[in-house]
Amino acid sequence: MAIATNEVTTGDGAALDVIIVGAGLSGIGAAVHLQHNCPGKSYRILEARADMGGTWDLFRYPGIRSDSDMHTLGYRFKPWRAAKAIADGPAILDYVKETASEHGINSHIRYQHKLLAANWSEQEALWTLTVAVDGQSDTTLRCRMLLMCSGYYSYEQGYTPTFEGRDDFKGPVVHPQHWPQDLDYKNKRVVIIGSGATAMTLAPAMADKAAHITVLQRSPTYVVSRPDRDVIANTLRKLMPETWAYAITRWKNVVMQQFVYRRSRTRPAQLKEKLVQMVSRELGPDYDVATHFTPSYNPWDQRLCLVPNADLFHSIKRGDTEMVTDHIERFTEQGIVLKSGRELPADIIVTATGLNLKVLGGVDFSVDGKPLDFADTWSYKGLMYSGVPNLVFTFGYINASWTLRADLTAEFFCRLVNHLDATGTRSCRPELREADKQMPARPFIDDFSAGYMQRMMHRFPKQGDREPWVNTQDYSRDRKLLRHGTLEDGVLSFR
Repeated sequence: MAIATNEVTTGDGAALDVIIVGAGLSGIGAAVHLQHNCPGKSYRILEARADMGGTWDLFRYPGIRSDSDMHTLGYRFKPWRAAKAIADGPAILDYVKETASEHGINSHIRYQHKLLAANWSEQEALWTLTVAVDGQSDTTLRCRMLLMCSGYYSYEQGYTPTFEGRDDFKGPVVHPQHWPQDLDYKNKRVVIIGSGATAMTLAPAMADKAAHITVLQRSPTYVVSRPDRDVIANTLRKLMPETWAYAITRWKNVVMQQFVYRRSRTRPAQLKEKLVQMVSRELGPDYDVATHFTPSYNPWDQRLCLVPNADLFHSIKRGDTEMVTDHIERFTEQGIVLKSGRELPADIIVTATGLNLKVLGGVDFSVDGKPLDFADTWSYKGLMYSGVPNLVFTFGYINASWTLRADLTAEFFCRLVNHLDATGTRSCRPELREADKQMPARPFIDDFSAGYMQRMMHRFPKQGDREPWVNTQDYSRDRKLLRHGTLEDGVLSFR
């Protein structure tokens, strides 16, 4: 596609008011909020890749889809109109592109512009950004406010453990993050290593063509079936204006998400029993649900896997897909030998083994040339960091739809921009009060045991035991904190 011009300043050559990093679901949404709530502000979106869409442009594996309903994964300001609430990747990408086109965002995006470093100048009250253009030359941009919408994982490389004998295997070994579009798996035996949403999506999507699918997991995960169409949402759209129908459906689904999550915290054993019973009803009394679908941890200690229309369970019942719960001893020329001694024959191995996390996109941040280590900072409302000025980072929910919090973060960012204007100040940063300095430190994402999080949480900011030094992961609390909470709270320092 055509690459937009590299012009990066306003007409008089001054620094931009705002730079947004990332043209995915969060970044495009943030730009719409900025245009609506802060009209006249100059801004650019820097996107490292050659097109918008982020996750939904990067991942191209068979069956790629959302694992949240689109009435909450969609933007608050733009109704999801399709009949399917559990949407496939191309449909979500079209939704993002349509949003950008409708709001005139495209001309503000600079593709193949990768942010490498950002230095804040106290004297100028500006961020100076070092940006790689087209992977060749570097350029320098300046802005007053920086909004990071770059996601939380590395686009360069997915996570793959070291497997003994990996080089002995004669067939292709594929990570879903880098799916070869010419991969031929027709009539092939495929082993998918993993127990998360990607593995549960790939298995039924590949089963129609493959000779056989084996999902190999070290331990089970919670898997829940839901229809991909929301009957209530589709009915409401016929009876009332679509904005009303969308708002009601969004509210309904948020309430349901919060109910299930809170039940997982207050009555975990009861919810666990219910989830396992639901799988047993799908697969029948003779299936070994205890081995393959009964995790050792409580619900929402890790993310629940959603399978639309029970597609995974239907594939298992047909015999197209087999679940195997065991540990890998080694790869062989013809497949995988397990600790139990069983050998799984394979023509293709897919390592759906997770993501590598990055803190703020892996950018080198500094203040007056002094490097920042975000592990030394405290998280302010889950989106700013103690002592770090004019920087907001979008990090969504791990227990609900990402965009719910991305929308709230963008709204907060716009409030902050407008407050700086109203008060005639140039910078703002959270600062610990004396009483806050004795807070016990908790991980940025607490009470969540997924391996991809645990591997990197020590690199993320800390959170405390009191507001506003918390990352609540609770939409109801965040609405009060981010949408309605005062900015002059004695913690945000305006200079």
